[in-house]
Amino acid sequence: MQQAATEPIGAEPTLAERAYRAIRDRLVMLEIRPGAPINEEQLGQSLGVGRTPVREALKRLQYERLITTYPRRGTFATEVNITDLAHISEVRQELEPLAAAQAARRATATDRATLTALRQELEGAQSGRQRATDLMHLDLQVHRAIYAAAHNPYLEDTLVRHDNLATRIWCLFIDRLTDMAGHIEEHGPLIDTIVAGEPEKAARLARSHVEDFERAIRAAI
Repeated sequence: MQQAATEPIGAEPTLAERAYRAIRDRLVMLEIRPGAPINEEQLGQSLGVGRTPVREALKRLQYERLITTYPRRGTFATEVNITDLAHISEVRQELEPLAAAQAARRATATDRATLTALRQELEGAQSGRQRATDLMHLDLQVHRAIYAAAHNPYLEDTLVRHDNLATRIWCLFIDRLTDMAGHIEEHGPLIDTIVAGEPEKAARLARSHVEDFERAIRAAI
């Protein structure tokens, strides 16, 4: 069974969890290129863990459509297929507004502090001096913080997986996108509404953000 997207607060991540997060983000950011072979031993050495945690991580990543295993050929990073964008967006357009609204209703003081800190980081993006990869990492952090603040592990798990897939598509076209900082800055008003506890407005902004993302990608193709 798929594990929840987050562990209990205060729990130290297991070796398998650490390996999973590290390999996942390398795949999401295309540091492991689409179609590249996955070598368990090399991954274990680079992460400082044994092959067992890596194998456990790879099982989860296969379920999340980030890697693919072929009989007698081996395991590879999943190709990025632009035709998947419509399917991914279809899911996100329904569930991102739900997560934003629930975050506005359920966010704890700790959640709000995390989101407020990210809001301050977003202000730095307005200067335009941050690298594209830094902006992408910030985007992932904001999305994951909002999903966590919704306090629904099933919703969080689903959205993390779909946001990861959407981010891979984004990374593929990163050189063609002209206003990455502007897209990232859209998170600012969304965070403000969540922290202020305005679920309806948060839902509207979240849907608009997903729609803008799909338009930007299609314009770059």
